[in-house]
Amino acid sequence: MDTARSTHTASVLQNGKVLVTGGSNSNGILKSVELYDPSTEMWANTGNMDTARSTHTASVLQNGKVLVTGGSNRNGVLKSVELYDPSTEMWANIGNMNTARTFHTASVLQNGKVLVAGGLGDTGYLNSVELYDPSTEMWTNTGNMNNARYVHTASVLQNGKVLVAGGLGNTGYLNSVELYDPSTEMWTNTGNMSTARVRHTASVLENGKVLVAGGYNDDGVLNSVELYQS
Repeated sequence: MDTARSTHTASVLQNGKVLVTGGSNSNGILKSVELYDPSTEMWANTGNMDTARSTHTASVLQNGKVLVTGGSNRNGVLKSVELYDPSTEMWANIGNMNTARTFHTASVLQNGKVLVAGGLGDTGYLNSVELYDPSTEMWTNTGNMNNARYVHTASVLQNGKVLVAGGLGNTGYLNSVELYDPSTEMWTNTGNMSTARVRHTASVLENGKVLVAGGYNDDGVLNSVELYQS
C-alpha cells in the first residue's frame, strides 16, 4: 500500500477490486483510501473520505456502493456515515447514525439493509442497534441486544438471522451469544460459547455452521476454536 495503516477496513467490491479505508499510523488517524487491482497487483489512491477515522466499519451494499460508519478520531467517537461510489470514486456524506459508536459491527442483511450493533460510545459499552435503509438513506433504531458489547463478531446466517458472539461488556469478557431476527427485529439469547473471548473471528461455513476462532480473555491469547450450529 502507499500508506502504512492499522485498524482500517478492507472490502471486496463487485468489480473485484479491494477498497481499503482509513485507519491509523504513527502520523495519526487517516482519511486516505486506496484501491487494489488484482489484475495488475497494483495499488492506486482513490478519493479520500471526508472524515478521518479508525476502528470503523465498511459494508458493500447490494447496489455496489460502500457504507462506512462511525469509528473514532482525535475528536472522539463518531456517528458520521459516508458512502463510496466505485463508479465515480467519490464519497458522499449521508445521514448520521443515531448513536456515535466505534468497535461495533455492521452486517448487510438479506433484505439489503445494514444492521449496526453495539460498540463503544461516549458513555460506555452499547447494547443499542440501528438499521440503515439504502433506499431512503435513513437510520432507524431496532431492538436492543440483551448485553452491551464491543469488539464482538456478527455473522449473517444462511437463514437470514444475525449471530453476535462474545466481546467485552459491563461484566468483562463475554461468552454470551445472541441471535437477531430481521422479521421481528428482536434478539434472543442462544447457547453460550465455552470460552469468553474478544477480538476473535467468526466465519460462516458452506454447511451453515459458524467457526469462532482465537481472540483473548483474562487467560491471555487463545488458540481455542468453537463451532456454532443453528
